[in-house]
Amino acid sequence: MTIAELQALIEKMYSEKDRKRGTPATFLWLSEEIGELATALREGTHEEQCEEFADVIAWLVTLANINNVDLTAALTAKYGTGCPGCGRLVCDCKEKP
Repeated sequence: MTIAELQALIEKMYSEKDRKRGTPATFLWLSEEIGELATALREGTHEEQCEEFADVIAWLVTLANINNVDLTAALTAKYGTGCPGCGRLVCDCKEKP
């Protein structure tokens, strides 16, 4: 499944509920899912980790949808030609702390 296909699927399944919930509440759901992913990475099974990665991506897509962000276009614009910092395909930036 491509990012565009996922975005369209989430839009079809949940758009009415998502738009009623709005950005602030959706962001809180995304934050909760990130916390659940942190727990799964620390002490969960591989299956639990996979489920939490999927949940985080789904809530991120939801947030993009209700804010009219085309994730494929956004990702292509920022990362489509390489690292946004150094411009290389294999990053040559100094390590971030």
